[in-house]
Amino acid sequence: MLLTDSLLDFFLETRAYTETLCKPLEIEDYVVQPIVDVSPPKWHLGHTTWFFEEFILKVYVPDYKIFDGDFSYVFNSYYETIGKRVVRSDRGNLSRPSVEKVYAYRNYVTDAMKALFSIDQNKSLYDLLEIGIHHEKQHQELLLTDIKYILGNNPLLPKYSDAFKEHPSEQYQQEWIAVDEGVYEIGHRSNEFCYDNELGRHKVYLHAYEISNKLVTNAEFVNFIEAGGYEKFDLWHAEAWDWVNNNQIKAPLYWHKIDDDWHHYTMNGLQKLDTVMPVTHISYFEAFAFAQWSGFRLPTEFEWETAQTYFPWGKRWEWTESAYLPYPNYQKADGALGEYNGKFMVNQKVLRGGSVATPNKHTRHTYRNFFQPNLRWQYTGLRLAR
Repeated sequence: MLLTDSLLDFFLETRAYTETLCKPLEIEDYVVQPIVDVSPPKWHLGHTTWFFEEFILKVYVPDYKIFDGDFSYVFNSYYETIGKRVVRSDRGNLSRPSVEKVYAYRNYVTDAMKALFSIDQNKSLYDLLEIGIHHEKQHQELLLTDIKYILGNNPLLPKYSDAFKEHPSEQYQQEWIAVDEGVYEIGHRSNEFCYDNELGRHKVYLHAYEISNKLVTNAEFVNFIEAGGYEKFDLWHAEAWDWVNNNQIKAPLYWHKIDDDWHHYTMNGLQKLDTVMPVTHISYFEAFAFAQWSGFRLPTEFEWETAQTYFPWGKRWEWTESAYLPYPNYQKADGALGEYNGKFMVNQKVLRGGSVATPNKHTRHTYRNFFQPNLRWQYTGLRLAR
């Protein structure tokens, strides 16, 4: 398959959009790292650029001159095969390189990639380029949620932008979608891009079940809080109950009780809680406890995928009851790219769908996102099953 102008356009569009996401930031915002899970915006800009330099330009361009010899150490994320790197929790200590130099790095690598396209067109390069593009799209989602955490933990609660809308609502009646018991096929099967963790299409047996056509709303979660949901140990896993008490968890992330009214921090600043909006920024622990309290449960990722044609999705990453595990006949890629997904298949839960932070042309119904059960800085919500 030859590299085409449309793929080059896709690459350039992706590169430009990352920088568009940073335009509302002040220069001081670029280096902040409030917690280990959140990376500074400057680091995202550099890391997504390093990915193309490391995996494509250094391999396919004879006598390629790297931009800066320190950048592999600074912007490598977790690739043991590549070598040493800055400890993740220290990314916020990188006052240097400057933001200006990181943008110069982006321009340098983007120009080198355009030059490469003009002389080298082969299938292996095409495949690497697709991975690189979607890798940057993953970081666009992380960039937005990291920016929200950075600003949402600033005592002034500044707004990011009025242009970003995170208030989807589902203005229709809640219904239960019935799915018959039977054997269903799971996994990616088209020729379009997917990650390796979606491959190994296989059959699963499902008992008859029903799944909600709507996500759980803020209003429903307020009812859970007011019913003492965070105080009832029998709703929580043992590890989750320790998490609630050790961290004094009383509500979803970014919720604030002001004068007896719930408010939440949004990318548009602090606002009164929109009760019809799907709840977001909850952990798997909280999603499970809410399901227990409501008398229902979370769907497995296989139940979700089988029923996904019957409800709209993509407003919230949806927690499932499935552990993140390899599909049958899963094959890890050789070398550093083999570290992309497989090494994380332990102690994590699968999320399905996408969110308001997910960029265009990125998610699909077989996409398997995954996070540890206590994390909630992503746009995570839940859909009930029974």
